[in-house]
Amino acid sequence: MASSTPPPHCALTTSKPYQSHHPHPHPHSPHPHRHHHHHHHPKVSLNHHRSSQPLPHPPAVARPPPPAALSTTNPPSFPHLSSNSELSADFSGRRSTRFVSKMHFGRPKSASSSSRHSSVAEEALLQAVRFSGDDARFDSILLAFEPKLCGTDDYTFLLRELGNRGEWSMAMRCFDFAVARERRRNDQGKLASSMISILGRLGKVDLAKRVFDDAVSQGYGNTVYAYSALISAYAKSGHCDEAIRVFETMKDLSLKPNLVTYNALIDACGKGGAGFKRASEVFDEMLRNGVQPDRITYNSLLAVCSGAGLWDTARCLFKEMLYRGIDQDIYTYNTLLDAACNGGHVDAAFDIMSEMPAKNISPNQVTYSTIIRGCAKVGKLDRALNLFHEMKHAGMRLDRVSYNTLLAIYASLGRFEEALTVAEEMENMGIKKDVVTYNALLDGFGKQGMYDKVKELFSRMKADNLSPNLLTYSTLISVYSKGGLYREAIQVYKEFKRQGVKADVVFYSKLIDALCKKGLVGSSALLLDEMMNEGIQPNVVTYNSIINAFGWSMPTEYPLQSDQRTESSLSMAAANVAESKPDAENKDRIIKIFEQLATGKSDFDESVNRGRQDFLCVLGVFQKMHEMEIKPNVVTFSAILNACSRCNSFEEASVLLEELRLFDNHVYGVAHGLLMGHDEKVWMQALSLFDEVMQMDTSTASAFYNALTDMLWHFGQRRGAQLVVLEGKRRQVWESTWSNSCLDLHLMSSGAARAMVHAWLLNIRSIVFEGHELPKLISILTGWGKHSKVVGDGALKRAVEALLNSMGAPFRVAKCNIGRFISTGAVVASWLRESGTLKVLVLQDDRAHPESASSHPSILCSRVNQSCK
Repeated sequence: MASSTPPPHCALTTSKPYQSHHPHPHPHSPHPHRHHHHHHHPKVSLNHHRSSQPLPHPPAVARPPPPAALSTTNPPSFPHLSSNSELSADFSGRRSTRFVSKMHFGRPKSASSSSRHSSVAEEALLQAVRFSGDDARFDSILLAFEPKLCGTDDYTFLLRELGNRGEWSMAMRCFDFAVARERRRNDQGKLASSMISILGRLGKVDLAKRVFDDAVSQGYGNTVYAYSALISAYAKSGHCDEAIRVFETMKDLSLKPNLVTYNALIDACGKGGAGFKRASEVFDEMLRNGVQPDRITYNSLLAVCSGAGLWDTARCLFKEMLYRGIDQDIYTYNTLLDAACNGGHVDAAFDIMSEMPAKNISPNQVTYSTIIRGCAKVGKLDRALNLFHEMKHAGMRLDRVSYNTLLAIYASLGRFEEALTVAEEMENMGIKKDVVTYNALLDGFGKQGMYDKVKELFSRMKADNLSPNLLTYSTLISVYSKGGLYREAIQVYKEFKRQGVKADVVFYSKLIDALCKKGLVGSSALLLDEMMNEGIQPNVVTYNSIINAFGWSMPTEYPLQSDQRTESSLSMAAANVAESKPDAENKDRIIKIFEQLATGKSDFDESVNRGRQDFLCVLGVFQKMHEMEIKPNVVTFSAILNACSRCNSFEEASVLLEELRLFDNHVYGVAHGLLMGHDEKVWMQALSLFDEVMQMDTSTASAFYNALTDMLWHFGQRRGAQLVVLEGKRRQVWESTWSNSCLDLHLMSSGAARAMVHAWLLNIRSIVFEGHELPKLISILTGWGKHSKVVGDGALKRAVEALLNSMGAPFRVAKCNIGRFISTGAVVASWLRESGTLKVLVLQDDRAHPESASSHPSILCSRVNQSCK
């Protein structure tokens, strides 16, 4: 690379990523690390404090740049990724899939690099493994081979191979034997470093620390290699703070960290949940000290991005690898794929996988599993199933992870025969069902209301000697609660307590969500109080469930006066429920709640109008989130807007959004502005917000647009609703939304779908008046209402049918597809030419901003046509 080439600068400013504590070991390629003219490498800053420049709003494009650009050979321009956005990963509510390197764990490793051990060491190993568990025989083998073994190299080989077989106890005996016989401190230090690394890889970090401490006290442990090995051991177990302390101690002793040290510390940042900010600081220090990164460095940085959902940052790092001339390997690509899938960018993941063969890197089992999980995460289940078939066709054997993923997909689709067939195939392949398998089946059957099957599976799980875990119990309690089977929920909860399993935030959140979906906000508030008393902090999911419950038909669990302020609403609800019986303190609160529900003492009164009280409680919950520094996400936004839609009046909804602007003017200010009446200034602010939403995955973005449009439609701001859905269409928020012959609404909410029908018909009208013929058959798809009690009677279908009838549109329900409205092109064209049709199609706002643009039909038609191009 010519030295005159301007250096890339990758000031990666990021929002605070989600903390992740899942271990994800990184087996790396054994190939020698390539260094390409390190003295010419530009310094690349990853520190997100470096840039003070604000992020310019990206151009309004449908999707981020295609990943094909990743393989460019030109020096890339690394963008500044703004941390000013209040949206990004936190707002989108993304949850990471498992780190891709964890998926590599336990799979076959490539052959180890060449070793200088002797054939005698191999013979000794063969003898040793025959007597695994027999310490006396093992000691005698070591004594017998001692005169023939060639010192440190042979002993290191034995340690490594015993570790690869999981024989850590034998490895420790071999280590003690070898150290006692070596006289040189340097050789003893090599053995100690190897032993620490082996124990770290096996998760025996406490034992690794003991070996390290003994080595230091004996005078052969104060080496860069021993410290680096201990840092790596802590990293592999996710103990980031301990790794950092060892690193600082090492520097205090004037030991200079090397490439292995820095790579291990970056790995610790990812596995220990320290986040990308800390990892980038380590990277910057590494460069300042003249240590050049290699493939392992970048693979570890990519893993940090993957866990935090930092897709754009991951792409930037990948480009930087290309610029530096650092080869990528299968782990690089699989980790990049995981980052894409965690961010919901499944299409980008497919593009990346298609590049791999050109780099002589063949997609492997982990590659497919990563994209399959990504597809399942965003609801693209058919694509996930196609990948499974492709895996089998390629001759890849599915492992436990792959089988469990496939089974979970079938269960979530309600295709239980196929799910059970997968479970049977697992066992035929010698892979026993585990807790993950049963949890997926329990969740799938439970969501379909097949409670007898749930009970049968739970019994079979125990018969297979599998111990239910926290997820098992929380799933069962949630399933039974949503189904009104409170006595069954009590029995499961009692077993949960007997087993001594400790509840966590997910357990309480699932239970609170189940009660909220039954409208039992008072009981949910009591559980919220209980979990905080137990020292468990609620998260955004917990509060989202409670916010979303307000405005539904609620049980009369607690009275609430209209003049009460919001801060105490939930606490009063909890107190009133707790005080309803004199022995409340003498019985487990959760059992007490379920007993009351089982006896029918929490009566529903759907006629009670609680709009004002709910309005105050929503503000109270939001204020509590703000105090606890729990960042709202798009689900919160959707729940808030749904609460707005259930307010008694436009004025209450307006006041609610006005109050919320005090917490987040960027998001709720736009919603309030559009509700009050569209004008160009508000619309420019909305476009800025939409630009940021485009950084999220498609399911998150569509939820955002659906919620916003529903609120606007509900309060009569229908022109604004139409502009929002047209902007969503232009940005491809809803895939394959329309063509001249078909409008697909099945991913849209009721308000968004109705606004889109108007826009689509206006577009078709312009085609007709331009003298073009319409296709022979015109269709509107709404889906068949798979979530409704009566097939073909979904809420979306009913809303669209009522809209078409009110407009006099000549569509009818298709006989062969009850979720489809059809008409001939000629009939639709004739209707569109009628003089009164345009007036019906053009939408108006009930409340127009005084400075808003003209709403003349011709101007509105022009806006629609521009959005359709």
